[in-house]
Amino acid sequence: MEWNKHPLAVLLAASLLSPLAQAKDPQTGQSTDQVAPEASTGLSQQQLITGSEWMIATANPYASQAGAEILKQGGNAIDAMVATQLVLGLTEPQSSGIGGGAFLVYWDAEQEKLTTFDGRETAPLAVTPRLFQASDGTPLAFYDAVVGGRSVGTPGTVKLMWHTHQKLGKLAWRELFQPAIKLAKNGFTVSPRLAKLIDQDRERLQRWSSTRAYFFHEDGKPLQAGETLTNPAYADTLRRIAEHGASAFYQGDIAKDIVDTVRNAEGNPGVLSVMDLATYRVKERKPICAPYRQYQVCGMGPPSSGALTLGQILGMLSHYPLDKMGPEDVHSWRLLGDASRLAFADRGQYMADSDYVPMPTQGLLAQDYLEQRATLLKGDKALASVAPGQPAWTHAMRYAPDESLELPSTSHFSIVDRDRNVVSITTTIENGFGSRLMVRGFLLNNELTDFSFRSHADGQPIANRIEPGKRPRSSMAPTIVMKDNQPLLAIGSPGGSQIIGYVAKTLVGHLDWDLDLQQAINLPNMNNRFGAFELEQGTGAEQWAPKLEQLGFEIKVKDLNSGVQAIRIDGKRLSGAADPRREGEVLAQ
Repeated sequence: MEWNKHPLAVLLAASLLSPLAQAKDPQTGQSTDQVAPEASTGLSQQQLITGSEWMIATANPYASQAGAEILKQGGNAIDAMVATQLVLGLTEPQSSGIGGGAFLVYWDAEQEKLTTFDGRETAPLAVTPRLFQASDGTPLAFYDAVVGGRSVGTPGTVKLMWHTHQKLGKLAWRELFQPAIKLAKNGFTVSPRLAKLIDQDRERLQRWSSTRAYFFHEDGKPLQAGETLTNPAYADTLRRIAEHGASAFYQGDIAKDIVDTVRNAEGNPGVLSVMDLATYRVKERKPICAPYRQYQVCGMGPPSSGALTLGQILGMLSHYPLDKMGPEDVHSWRLLGDASRLAFADRGQYMADSDYVPMPTQGLLAQDYLEQRATLLKGDKALASVAPGQPAWTHAMRYAPDESLELPSTSHFSIVDRDRNVVSITTTIENGFGSRLMVRGFLLNNELTDFSFRSHADGQPIANRIEPGKRPRSSMAPTIVMKDNQPLLAIGSPGGSQIIGYVAKTLVGHLDWDLDLQQAINLPNMNNRFGAFELEQGTGAEQWAPKLEQLGFEIKVKDLNSGVQAIRIDGKRLSGAADPRREGEVLAQ
């Protein structure tokens, strides 16, 4: 099926076009194609990039340049991942950083092995089930829980970088820190997107002296796009970690400062301890793989719900001829939406950190179970109601539905090196600017608010309740698509629990509708998680509202700010795309 057979798809993708003055980086003179969060650029500013040696796709030009620099020097995908993450923590501080956590899916070309690394934050050992509850047992308001020390989990990103580099890296550890240290010392240009986000969050960011001093001028005005921002404290932190490894972060003065900041957050202190940092471990886990057509879609298992929920959606859709229906058929979107609703019902009921709670992982992806769930989609109307299914499970416990929020501030990047090692990594500090607490030049996460604020409902436990040492459930879905036992795609997105829908739409667009990666990413986002069909504001998605309403769906038009970064591997040919909704860049050789 060819792209030109779907004229409406052309219209939908083209509808993302919006006028945008291209900002120039004063250091490089290059256009940075930076956009505000609610805006979307289109095909005129984002084109499919091809290469043959290596490729990197990230959400920020500075980060792409840092990773590319390492790949040019002969570094491998893990080396480039470290350098890229360190720069993202500087230039995209609202989304990820060394104060947060990440999931990494990795293809080892020499070993021909796919594995995943869990660098998710953990709950402090001192937490209780009432951490996010008022004295009467009612859940706190979300931002009352977020802003301050209460929400901070044990960061995992530094240990993830260290663990994977010790095992798989090629260049010297300290070399990988130089791009970020140099940029932090000399300064980077504040993008329109970062400036807008600072302004939107000014009340919460100004609550703490550290973030107020960093993101605002002395007169209280927020940083403006085009200004140069330096971060000498971050440069010093990175020098210490470069010199002494992960122990410089998890022990000693840096660890003490993290704990002191969390425990002394006025009005909303947390319970993180030096013991939590000293005992943190990265976990290597088997990937979760689900068949789709002739592919295997592989990603991160629990504590992430990403691969399981994505696998369920695709497993249900595999019973329908989406390739023949195409993107101009409203029933293609009905199937996508209601398959997602069914998968999210299971997600809320069963999915959590499987190190702490039993989970029907195999049952959720069993062929007969997904075939049974797919039969619910046979009609021509929206499902009137959706409930969790009953997958095969030997455990007697049944959980209550989850109530946790997961908000969209995260980053994803994909890397393929010369040897065809592949990295697909999604990294986060959770909400925009995390807990709003800053230590030694970096922000601390608010990841604990990804747990359910309630521990039980109607006498039944909630799988994703908070427990000491537990990892909060995530929707991050770093994905590697396999074909004939070799990697074909590295893909993922930020976006909170919307991540799963963003990745599903892009995969269907690329694998079923024969759109190239850029065209598939550019398709307007249309997600359905909990009953309302959410249509991307200001795009061609809005024209689907009347038809979807006729099918019985409730409609919500809203910003759906994905950030899909994807690379396809076809032997010696690489092709990559960055989401035009952010300021991403693909670099290749």
